[in-house]
Amino acid sequence: MIGIILLNGEPYKGKIDVSGKFVVACDGGYAYAEKNGIKCNLILGDFDSLGYKPEGAEVFPVEKDYTDGELALIELKKRGITDIEIYCGAGKRDDHYFGNIGLLVKGDKLGLNVKFVTDYTEFVLKTGKVVFSGRIRDTVSVIPVTEKIRISESYGLKYPAAGLDISLGDSTGLSNVILKENAYIEITEGKALIFSVKKVD
Repeated sequence: MIGIILLNGEPYKGKIDVSGKFVVACDGGYAYAEKNGIKCNLILGDFDSLGYKPEGAEVFPVEKDYTDGELALIELKKRGITDIEIYCGAGKRDDHYFGNIGLLVKGDKLGLNVKFVTDYTEFVLKTGKVVFSGRIRDTVSVIPVTEKIRISESYGLKYPAAGLDISLGDSTGLSNVILKENAYIEITEGKALIFSVKKVD
């Protein structure tokens, strides 16, 4: 089963496929769920953003050691759900957006596979072999979250990356382009955020 986490950032404009998935609404994310007719399996948070406590919600204190998003990851792991998609996490307060990106790191530490979805990109935290299943000519970017990453192999990209070292803060991994089906890179040292950029008008 796949877990869906709805946060209280910029509302996602696309349609979220929740069929057969376990949906967690975090605080203000519940307003998004209600507006879009999404049935939630779990509602949690301190509800300082939503302004009221929905019936049946798990309520946490405002002053706590975890964000609502972290609590959602922990609850999904307790239920044995390891593949997770996060929506409505971008925009609004930039500090919260940056913190929400950190949920990929938190998920990695918990042994979860987390994908962050916005109106413009999808991104994951990866090491090892990364296969780009996007369409030909799609843009992909590789941004280290560790001090350095090493890409030992690459295939099917406009800018070959085999043997490339990218240090934290370098922009070398930005804006590559998929040229062939099953294009991939192999990261043999460090971890990176892998961005797949959606077509934007």
